[in-house]
Amino acid sequence: MRDEELLTAAASGDPVAVREAVTEGADLEARDARGRTPLLLAAAADHVEVAQLLVSARADPGAADLQGDTPWLVSGVTGSVAMLRVLLRAGPDVNSTDRNGATALITACERGHTGYVRAVLETGADVDHTDHLGRTALLKAVIAGDGSEGYQEIVRLLLAAGADPRRTDRDGVSAFEHAVAKGHLEIATVLRDATHPRL
Repeated sequence: MRDEELLTAAASGDPVAVREAVTEGADLEARDARGRTPLLLAAAADHVEVAQLLVSARADPGAADLQGDTPWLVSGVTGSVAMLRVLLRAGPDVNSTDRNGATALITACERGHTGYVRAVLETGADVDHTDHLGRTALLKAVIAGDGSEGYQEIVRLLLAAGADPRRTDRDGVSAFEHAVAKGHLEIATVLRDATHPRL
C-alpha cells in the first residue's frame, strides 16, 4: 500500500506525501503498471523537489520502465536543467541509451533544449555517440531542428565540445548536407567553416 502511495505522490509532485511514504518504508524502486519508478514519474513531470527527496534516499536514476525509459533519459525529453542537476547527484550513466539508441544529449538536441544541451555537455557526455539510425547529436539537431537561433546555438555548442562535423548518418549524408537541403543557411555556414576552417 505504501508503494502505491509513493508512486501517486511522486507523480503528483507532493513532497510531503513522498517523504512520509519513504519514511514508512515504501520501496524506492516500486513500479506502476508501465514499469515506472517514483523517480521516473517525478522526472517526467519535472517535480524537482520530489526528485531531490528520492535521490537523497538513493533512488536509482537509471531504473528503466517497460519501454526502456529512465529518469535520466526522460530529463533529456523534458529539457529540465534543474532535474538534470538533481539526477547528476545520483551518478547516472550519462551515455545510457533509450530503445532507439539515443542518449539524453541526442534527445535534447532533437527537441531544441539549448540550456539542457549546454549543461549535459559539461558532464563529459559522448558528443559523437550514434543512435540506431547512425545519427549523432549534431546530425539530430540539424535534421530535426527548424534552423532557428536555438538550434544554431546547439550546433555551436556541440562543435565547441568536439563534435565531428564530418560524421554522416547511415545513408552517408553529413550534417552540412542536411542543413543545405533544409535551407538552414546559418547552420550550413557554421558547419562548413567547422569542416573547412579558413587559414
